[in-house]
Amino acid sequence: MLKRMNWWKLIGLAGLAGVAATGAVVIRSERKRRAYTPDEIRSRLHERLAEARPEDDPET
Repeated sequence: MLKRMNWWKLIGLAGLAGVAATGAVVIRSERKRRAYTPDEIRSRLHERLAEARPEDDPET
């Protein structure tokens, strides 16, 4: 019975480490995303719109 409890503890600790690692990755990507200034975001969106819209589009 004692060995069975040790396995559950090990699985629990591994799960906790996985949750912590996932949180660290999410925080890092959020910091990277928030590092842009509003002008940089606006210019990137305009570039993406120009790429997505065909040149002969009459609605421009």
